Amino acid sequence: MKRTHILHAAVAGAVLVAGWLVYRTLSQYSWEDIRNSVSAIPKMNFALALAFSAGSYVCLTFFDFLALRYVGKPLPYRQAALASFTSLSIGHNVGIAALSSGAVRYRFYRRWGLDTEEIAKLIVFCGVTVGLGLIVLAGICLILLPGTAGKVAGLGRAASLALGLACLAVGAVYLALSAFLRSELHVRHWRFALPSPGLAALQLAVGTANFAFVAACLHQLLNGDVGYMETTAAYVMGNLTALVSHVPGGLGVMEAAIVFLLGSSASIGALIAFRAAYFFIPLPLGVVCLLASEALLDANGEDALRKNPG
Repeated sequence: MKRTHILHAAVAGAVLVAGWLVYRTLSQYSWEDIRNSVSAIPKMNFALALAFSAGSYVCLTFFDFLALRYVGKPLPYRQAALASFTSLSIGHNVGIAALSSGAVRYRFYRRWGLDTEEIAKLIVFCGVTVGLGLIVLAGICLILLPGTAGKVAGLGRAASLALGLACLAVGAVYLALSAFLRSELHVRHWRFALPSPGLAALQLAVGTANFAFVAACLHQLLNGDVGYMETTAAYVMGNLTALVSHVPGGLGVMEAAIVFLLGSSASIGALIAFRAAYFFIPLPLGVVCLLASEALLDANGEDALRKNPG
């Protein structure tokens, strides 16, 4: 079997898995439940939630944009944005993002001239950006709201404050190492170096902003039941649990954590709407981008975007 056929089969498999996971998730609720949950949220709140969701995906495109500069293969923003949105809108639903979104990223970036090592470095850079953003925002929440953020982990006020300071210290140490540590980390025949201080600072900024946008999306759907910072604290701690568990889209784990923290069964409706706004609506758009790129880029034999960079 030709390599192209294998890649096409992998793409088709990713699409089918994503569709099955969405079906499995939605099957937990009746159509009436979903419709009532969404219709109970004011239209302005749902519109703002969609805007904040879009803001998160914009932040995510800069993960790839910065990563391309880190590996020394800068591409126009629109190419980075296409690869990022397509891979992550699918990867968020499939789960185990390093593999699912990584496979889609590989498909795009191989066409655009990156080798396997460079793509691996790009994926690692994006993963580090996710981790840094989550850790920094968790640190902020643990310090500002030690009671709320510490509940899910069973931490007291003092322990929450200590953990919050430790989280912020991780970001500070990363910046310091990027400024003073120039040696490379060797993994088999691959070499990884820390980014420049400027890139590292942008990683922290865009990574934190991404999770702040996601929390703002959820906050709008809770319709004023809790404050923004309380929502952010609940989301960050729930998302940490979901990432550790590798559950696709944090299914069940995030809901349990947020319901526990917010103490309201009424928030279930908002969580259904949140999944629609952040996971299910972007998914078909990402699938369309993937299928269109497979058809157009293969038909042309090369990426049409590279003909007019900028």
